[in-house]
Amino acid sequence: MNGMDAANSDVAQAEAIKQLANDAFKAHKYSQAIDLYSQAIELNSKNAVYWANRAFAHTKLEEYGSAIQDATTAIEVDPKYSKGYYRRGAAYLAMGKFKDALKDFQQVKRISPNDPDAAKKLKECEKAVMKLKFEEAIAVHGSERRSVAESIDFHTIEVEPQYTGARIEGEDITLDFIKTMMDDFKNQKCLHRRYAYQIVLQTRECLRALPSLVDVNVANGKHFTVCGDVHGQFYDLLNIFELNGLPSEENPYLFNGDFVDRGSFSLEVILTLFAFKCMSPSAIYLARGNHESKSMNKIYGFEGEVKSKLSEAFIELFAEVFCCLPLAHVLNNKVFVVHGGLFSVDGVKLSDIRAIDRFCEPPEEGLMCELLWSDPQPMRGRGPSKRGVGLSFGEDVTERFLKDNNLDLVVRSHEVKDEGYEIDHSGKLITVFSAPNYCDQMGNKGAFIKFNAPDMKPNIVTFSAVPHPDVMPMAYANNFLRMFS
Repeated sequence: MNGMDAANSDVAQAEAIKQLANDAFKAHKYSQAIDLYSQAIELNSKNAVYWANRAFAHTKLEEYGSAIQDATTAIEVDPKYSKGYYRRGAAYLAMGKFKDALKDFQQVKRISPNDPDAAKKLKECEKAVMKLKFEEAIAVHGSERRSVAESIDFHTIEVEPQYTGARIEGEDITLDFIKTMMDDFKNQKCLHRRYAYQIVLQTRECLRALPSLVDVNVANGKHFTVCGDVHGQFYDLLNIFELNGLPSEENPYLFNGDFVDRGSFSLEVILTLFAFKCMSPSAIYLARGNHESKSMNKIYGFEGEVKSKLSEAFIELFAEVFCCLPLAHVLNNKVFVVHGGLFSVDGVKLSDIRAIDRFCEPPEEGLMCELLWSDPQPMRGRGPSKRGVGLSFGEDVTERFLKDNNLDLVVRSHEVKDEGYEIDHSGKLITVFSAPNYCDQMGNKGAFIKFNAPDMKPNIVTFSAVPHPDVMPMAYANNFLRMFS
């Protein structure tokens, strides 16, 4: 076979593999689609479609950094290929980088002036940027900002006689109240804002008093359960409690961040978790995830849901309370539990994490950012993040961190896994994810981990999704972002 025939053969083979990749994508098998698009790219790297398609698959896996890289390559391969700009704009948008997204959608419009879809998306993006500029202009910064929580007295809020839902009698949040509230939520009834205020304000007081790194002691013969991302999947949260019991001092839980966003029952999830925290602080521990932040909540649904189910006043209150959430936990001086992962530098001690001033929106770099955003990688060393925030860290990084701090295991969440969990780094790192059939389309299981003292060895329990009312994920999300999901 001469050179030209071989090249033609590669092109034909690449097209066949691209078709298989498209089929995998349609079946929501995004990791498989990425592998297949990669094979097509190896055979023919000069086809912009392959790069743009792989970018789209990365976007579906929330790997926005990788999506931007691939879309940028698609543009370099073919500067007139509008899908390249479109995919990059969508990834920028998902990261909340509206101004970068706007530039790409303007370019899409220039290349395809008669495309009504491109015109619609450009208009939505322009609106988002205008809103952002307005919010930046009126924002109050630093020491000028007054606590919203301190301006609210829930005792003065009247409960209308026609309200038939759960009620808190007096100051104490009881198990009977929580059970009634969960039952109401299950039947899609709302909690009165007076009681919602009481739960959120009492949770704030409880969380504010905690350090940024919380030490948890599990007594010999006792157990402790760690759950990963729940992402507003309230009916799956109820199923966890059905399978494993309600939180109590005898049956304590740690929920490891990302309670809200994407799922459309985020308010029900957060009020339930917060209520248990108020009822018994040692029955439930809560860690901050990257979605407990204003920028994520604005895009991925929680802000819109709070506005719809309670009121706009609660948006800033939740943002304030999210800033009080601890960043990590250590169980029995053995198990380090964090939402995202480890660090861009060696030598980080637990005392460094305790010393973090966490009462702020997550920064874009540094220890706090990395705790919330980083992911493990199979290669040793460190690499750029697939997400475009934080970093990827290898087994050697995990080993050194554990050794430096006399720990046995890292447990983290942050990534959807087919089985609900994944064991990496020679058993020294476990990812746990507790939102089964994530976004109603990933088909994954959920999982939680039970530890028994004194040995604190992980016992992983997996479970499948349960039915929920016909409200789609992202129902309250930024209109513009829903166009790309």
